Amino acid sequence: MRIDLHTHSAASDGTDTPADLVRNAAAAGLDVVALTDHDTVAGHREAAAALRGLDAPLTLVTGAELSCEVGGISMHMLAYLFDPADPDLHRERELVRDDRVPRARAMVARLQELSVPVTWEQVAAIAGDGSVGRPHIATAMVDLGVVATVSDAFTDQWLANDGRAYVPKHELDPFDAVRLVKAAGGVTVFAHPGAHKRGETVPEPVIAELAAAGLDGLEIDHVDHDEPTRARLRALAADLGVLATGSSDYHGSRKPVPLGACVTDPEVYREIARRATGAQPISAV
Repeated sequence: MRIDLHTHSAASDGTDTPADLVRNAAAAGLDVVALTDHDTVAGHREAAAALRGLDAPLTLVTGAELSCEVGGISMHMLAYLFDPADPDLHRERELVRDDRVPRARAMVARLQELSVPVTWEQVAAIAGDGSVGRPHIATAMVDLGVVATVSDAFTDQWLANDGRAYVPKHELDPFDAVRLVKAAGGVTVFAHPGAHKRGETVPEPVIAELAAAGLDGLEIDHVDHDEPTRARLRALAADLGVLATGSSDYHGSRKPVPLGACVTDPEVYREIARRATGAQPISAV
């Protein structure tokens, strides 16, 4: 089985529609794909509907990638198979999403102060109906020729954490995120915990505290983790008794990472599905 548990659609900062993402996952030979857009479940219904038109026996795992912050360090929490109607978790997701537009507007204003001729109208058009974020601003910068690639915009000069145009947003405390997702019947995995290019990483003692608070796993096999980082995180996961996952963090054409670039062990996937009580995986068959 080929299982990819971290992808994004145009409902947040990916470029594929949710339906196209499902079709592309099947074409890539995946058996299981998780749709984990940033702080939203808006793409789930379209993705589930697209399963009906497939010839391949693809299974969809519904989820989200929650924006969190601990000790001044931003981090992301993958949440799988929770009840999307849970009022407490829904309320927190809305707080994060509602802050995205004023934050993006503020970053556009900072870029303009830095003589980058980006406009809010340009960024909003790129985001469309999706949950606006830094990748949309980075795409606008690429279109203007300010940087060559989206990744090149995520530097201290521009949009990286504490970069010249960076503006913080409302983020969940990860301990609250674990509690809320668990209460909604879901499963939590710390996304790309060793990705240095995303800024300062969360210290291992804090990860241990999260595991003690109910964190289910660590995303280890990820394109932003080199082999020594993967080995260190795999040992940490074993010490803490948490699951070790792998995934592509696919964003369509916005990032040069294909579906299935990294995958999750089938037994780990089955354990995630077993632990979930808020929702169940959706099969095309």
